[in-house]
Amino acid sequence: MHIRILLVDDHEIVRLGLKALLSRYPHFEVIAEASDAQEALEQTLRFQPDVIVMDIRLPGKNGIEATREIIETRPETKVIMLTSHADDDVLFDAISAGASGYVLKQIGSDDLVRALETVGRGESMLDPALTQKVFQRVRESARRAEDEYFAALTEQELNILSLITEGLTNREIAERVFLSEKTVRNYVSSILSKLDLSSRAEAAAYAVRHHILEHLQNSHT
Repeated sequence: MHIRILLVDDHEIVRLGLKALLSRYPHFEVIAEASDAQEALEQTLRFQPDVIVMDIRLPGKNGIEATREIIETRPETKVIMLTSHADDDVLFDAISAGASGYVLKQIGSDDLVRALETVGRGESMLDPALTQKVFQRVRESARRAEDEYFAALTEQELNILSLITEGLTNREIAERVFLSEKTVRNYVSSILSKLDLSSRAEAAAYAVRHHILEHLQNSHT
């Protein structure tokens, strides 16, 4: 597998170091270099590299903006972000921009080679030090999405909805939460209205589908 590479970094010494490293491997060919976003786009269109090693901090447009433009212009080119900073927001901005890889400059040479090979095959690659951050952010995003399904309900309505999923009648729910049966009936009507549902069965299915028990546990932690 022959991989043609464009190096983008505003520090010449970094580009020279990367070029010297990659020259040890016959299946890598550094075909061009660039020191800013505009030059990176021009060199991409001119040389059509397989993989770009992109520094995030560039003068003018940063590496994320450059990546977005490059991917929009030539989506078959893969981009690895190479940075000194393990910043969560920057990481996710880079992924959103279309980067296929994100590695820290502290990475060992063998790991960088593997990252280039992985991305060159069309796969994605994250520095192992960042993988846990990605999973954590994904879990947090999923949790926020689930929270939105119940955002309109009060805490008491949530409790009653959870009891509906247990198949309890209004009378049984009333005994459980120490309210009158009429009050529980009013709560159930309010729940159905807020969730735009027509029956208790639909409410129970909705609550289970959107993991109401996990939502209640998270809201109490």
